Amino acid sequence: MKVGLVGMPNAGKSSLFNALSQAGAEAANYPFTTIEPNVAVVPVRDERLEAVAETIKASNVVWDTIEVHDIAGLVAGASQGEGLGNKFLANIRECDALLHVVRAHHDENVIHPEGRVDPMADVETIETELVYADLESAERRLTRVQREARGGDRAAVAEERWLREVIEHLQAGKAARMVPPPADHPEVVRNLFPLTGKPVLFVANVDEDPPTHDAVPGDLAAHAAAQGAAAIAVSARIEAELSELEPEEAAVMREELGAAESGLDRVIGGAFGLLDQIAFFTAGEDKPAQCWHLRRGLSAWHAAGQIHSDIQRGFVRAEVIAWDALVQAGGYAGARERGTLRLEGRDYAMADGDVLTVKFTP
Repeated sequence: MKVGLVGMPNAGKSSLFNALSQAGAEAANYPFTTIEPNVAVVPVRDERLEAVAETIKASNVVWDTIEVHDIAGLVAGASQGEGLGNKFLANIRECDALLHVVRAHHDENVIHPEGRVDPMADVETIETELVYADLESAERRLTRVQREARGGDRAAVAEERWLREVIEHLQAGKAARMVPPPADHPEVVRNLFPLTGKPVLFVANVDEDPPTHDAVPGDLAAHAAAQGAAAIAVSARIEAELSELEPEEAAVMREELGAAESGLDRVIGGAFGLLDQIAFFTAGEDKPAQCWHLRRGLSAWHAAGQIHSDIQRGFVRAEVIAWDALVQAGGYAGARERGTLRLEGRDYAMADGDVLTVKFTP
């Protein structure tokens, strides 16, 4: 999963990215490791897996990860190539979801490129450039599709109808994600890859005192809700400073600041939430306990494919138990005695927090 950090210059993207890059230094398996100057691999920690690993005496814990891309700051006119606009837009196109960092703090030492602090104006600048870029792409695509539609191609007819609606929305300044694809031709979205079709989490970079969970500016929260998006608030500077401390020191500092939950954890969790993912676990005694993610509604067979294609190909059945039932039973043996360890077939719909053991033929 690739997530792009986007926003105006000096919005706080670099501070947040630095915090994400540094905060996992204590993790033995998947630290927040910067693999390029602008890309970090970020572990997605889950307390449930830690409880499972301790219960069954797993050898170690392996976290799932996401890639966070620190994308160049956007300025007005980016869709026409201003600033680093072309690079910005190309990088966004490669991402699965976006974290839109919005300046909502009032530190006068941080210069705003337009000399003001106005979160909604910044949001409008970013979204306008994405809309312009999508509009140009959609109009080009429509010209090609019309020829095929005139020949009677059903998929082309459906795509033409969808593109016209998308263009109408974009011309009104609305995101392409607000126009669902045709039920019988959902692949039309892949033909366009609209920038405004990607799920978005707005991250309000708030003042350092106090960095509370409910500090998202009201108009930004309302805008996110209207866009079918979500919004959270963090102080990027505080998170960057806390990420340099030892975990115990950081916990004490968070308590003093009145911020019980890590802002980074909320950012990472929110990023995964954008794609409606659920977590499932694999674990065995003296073997790694590992976290995996899967789109909600997919089956045990799909989950097996996340683990390994050979396991999916040879799928026979799966042993499944909820993580908390496994912990309460004290392990697999206790779960079998209680009857809470179930045998499921390939079509079983995975639930968030399931612990999965796949039986397969090599």
